[in-house]
Amino acid sequence: MRTFYRTLDRRLLRDVALVALADGVVGLSYGAISTGSGFGAWLPVVMSLLVFAGAAQFLFVGLVAAGGSPFAAAVAGLLINSRHLPFGMAVSDVLRGRGRAVGSHLMTDETVAFALAQDDARRRRAAYWACGAGIFVCWNLGVLAGAFAGTVIGDTDAFGLDAAFPAVLLALVLPSLREKQTRQAALAGSAIAVGATPILPAGLPVLLALAGALVLVGWR
Repeated sequence: MRTFYRTLDRRLLRDVALVALADGVVGLSYGAISTGSGFGAWLPVVMSLLVFAGAAQFLFVGLVAAGGSPFAAAVAGLLINSRHLPFGMAVSDVLRGRGRAVGSHLMTDETVAFALAQDDARRRRAAYWACGAGIFVCWNLGVLAGAFAGTVIGDTDAFGLDAAFPAVLLALVLPSLREKQTRQAALAGSAIAVGATPILPAGLPVLLALAGALVLVGWR
């Protein structure tokens, strides 16, 4: 354990701690929104332990609460998490060995970013595990606290917690919009979703918006 912490300098540990705490706050809002939307307190807690994918969890709760089917919400969540396939290849050297299954479960945008920012293999591995473990603990504690707080608050909209769902998704999308081709695909998908919303059940327009990627292929 001492060797593990010696591999990480104070600055990196500080950055990991700040990210983990920030994710804990987002987890708090997720738990509160879930129970405030009528879900049992067990649902966000179990999902956070077994799924551990913030954007997918927000999307699932948001779509089902809006009247969409759980199947459509689950498919949308799987599509969002498909980005983990290239993530896994990018950090394949970190996930070698007996801890591969646990390491894969701890994979998030932040853990991959911290790992890839390191120069050597030892620091990549240490940064990945430190970030993954820190976020997992803070996220689940935040969700647990938020789930029980949501049962007391009742109307989470009064505290503006409902804004956390679109804010988290927007934060994930914005960095990718720097590229012109990605912006074109996003605009095409958005147009499709907006046009389909009045005529399709909740949840389906989001899935249909993936056709924006096909439009991009045609433009190329």
